[in-house]
Amino acid sequence: MIDGARWSLDGAEAVLRLRSLRGSGDFEEYMAFRHRQERQRNDVSAPQNDAIKLAA
Repeated sequence: MIDGARWSLDGAEAVLRLRSLRGSGDFEEYMAFRHRQERQRNDVSAPQNDAIKLAA
């Protein structure tokens, strides 16, 4: 913990949520879920091979 640190409300809430995930033993499962969601989001937004136009 950093003494004298100032937290925004959103930042403090995020830290508390992560701490609660650690405390409940669900952190690893949560992170796996987040990685799957991020991968899916990136795959959907990435252009398909035939949609890519190369500069000449």
